[in-house]
Amino acid sequence: MKTANTNRGSEIIYIFSKIDVLIKFIFFFTFSALVCPKEIQSQNITLSKTNFIISHGGVIRGDTTVEKIAMVFTGDEFADGGNYIAKTLKQQNIHGSFFLTGNFYRNPKLKVIIKELKQDGNYLGSHSDKHLLYCDWDNRDSLLVTHQQFKDDLQNAYAELNLWGIEKKDAHYFLPPYEWYNDSISVWTKEMGLQLIDFSPGTRSNADYTYPYEVESSNGLNGFILLVHIGTDPRRTDKFYNHLPELIKELKSRGYQFVRIDELLN
Repeated sequence: MKTANTNRGSEIIYIFSKIDVLIKFIFFFTFSALVCPKEIQSQNITLSKTNFIISHGGVIRGDTTVEKIAMVFTGDEFADGGNYIAKTLKQQNIHGSFFLTGNFYRNPKLKVIIKELKQDGNYLGSHSDKHLLYCDWDNRDSLLVTHQQFKDDLQNAYAELNLWGIEKKDAHYFLPPYEWYNDSISVWTKEMGLQLIDFSPGTRSNADYTYPYEVESSNGLNGFILLVHIGTDPRRTDKFYNHLPELIKELKSRGYQFVRIDELLN
């Protein structure tokens, strides 16, 4: 992989893609999301005393002073990448963090991959029960669920986790469906004894298609929560998860350590 400069403080990330084709190449950067595109600037971002980056009450990045990355995977109805991802993580001797819906945990066709992920020591958490959209895409403050609907759905989600021998204390971090939430959802999550988290903006790894851009700062991917989907629509032929081996190797070569989300944020 090429960088614009061999100096660590001036590397650039490029993500190339086009409509209906998943990410082809991804060149990572050593810059912080604190200096970033408009989509990041609009997220009401603050820096905590622990150097965590907070947006609308949710943790979107861990300690920006340490070279650690948590690779997280979300899933609801698709899981075509499950086996390949599990194999890749094992080969690279790292752990991932999987946030799956109750729909996913209940699916009898997915029990084998869930069992494998758990046995391999990966973090298993909740992505809600029914994958509800909590708030409006254009008007973030506009809730689409009531407090009771939110509580019932999340309780049902953790009931599914309990069936896998995972208690709430073992899955303290909650990643909301659609990776979309607001301040009220964060508060309701804390009322249930959980901490809401989300992916770190900047790489667009969470999207099915992206665009080239560059970001400049000094903290690189330190504390980054890098999100990839465990599965995608079958009409997508170039799957991003197929590029994970070279991606992980490249980041390791730059000094980054891959950890579970609880290790990153604890």
